[in-house]
Amino acid sequence: MTETLNAQQQHWEITFSETTDMFGTEPSEPARVAAQSFKKEGKKKILELGGGQGRDTLFFARNGFQVDVLDYSEPGVNTILEKARQAGLSDRVTARRHDVREPLAFPDETFDACYSHMLFCMALTTSELEFLSREVCRVLRRNGLHIYTVRHTNDPHYGTGTHLSEDMYEVGGFIVHFFSMRKVERLAKGYELVSVDEFEEGDLPRKLFRVTLRRGKGGGGLLPNFAF
Repeated sequence: MTETLNAQQQHWEITFSETTDMFGTEPSEPARVAAQSFKKEGKKKILELGGGQGRDTLFFARNGFQVDVLDYSEPGVNTILEKARQAGLSDRVTARRHDVREPLAFPDETFDACYSHMLFCMALTTSELEFLSREVCRVLRRNGLHIYTVRHTNDPHYGTGTHLSEDMYEVGGFIVHFFSMRKVERLAKGYELVSVDEFEEGDLPRKLFRVTLRRGKGGGGLLPNFAF
């Protein structure tokens, strides 16, 4: 199972190497919504997880945010840096390769907000997602926002393809971890769960949750060990 999940890195690297704008050049709708929330609350320094090829990264930078973006695809990171350079936004964008199963290489309370579009529904086990959720909470400042999107269990692809474990299915070569509301609530430990909004994206269409969390005073503590 671990080898299957690890193989996704190579799959994404090949995909990004062959297609420089796989998801298009326009920012995603979740990025537009997140930017409005960040601006409303005066958030300036943003951590983006799973930046892909930078369509949302550059959108945030163009809108005045300072963005640190992580992705585990080296071609993706290089594409983001080159696009930022061409757009004259290099001073607003820092990109590096990182496996989110490892600790985030930032001090406590570094960021005003964290954003990710479908990173949490990639090839990550629930225990790895719990770890990542705690790490995000750690690097957020008090009252910081954490906004992420995930495909949920009412998505048309849920239950199709090859079942791997938990709610993970391999569909068209990509592993997707589908979320239930219970899983959203489980990963909200250490945060205030502000909202969960349903929306659709793409031609299928994909069905997603947009989850908005707020870091409390105490930050992320240890999660209880209970079965999902």
